[in-house]
Amino acid sequence: MTHPLGWWPMRFVTVRGPSMAPTLKDGDVVLVRRAAKAKPGDVVLVRWPARPGQLSIKRVAGPGYFVVGDNQLASTDSRELGMAEVLGVMVYKLR
Repeated sequence: MTHPLGWWPMRFVTVRGPSMAPTLKDGDVVLVRRAAKAKPGDVVLVRWPARPGQLSIKRVAGPGYFVVGDNQLASTDSRELGMAEVLGVMVYKLR
């Protein structure tokens, strides 16, 4: 399977949905760096083994890439789907 970010070291990603509000809202565009080391508190682009076709923006909350949305009432995250595969780390929010 190819990497969702392709071979580019950085990529723009559009946020969809309310799961990262108030930090990020639907329609925000963020710059994600591929292969960056994620640490707790970082906002990351992820996918889950159970849903390999779905990419999500979440926050690293614990070791092993346990990730959650900032708006926990409107987020499907590691609490339901388990540990995530981190594909990249957000480095900048454009809007």
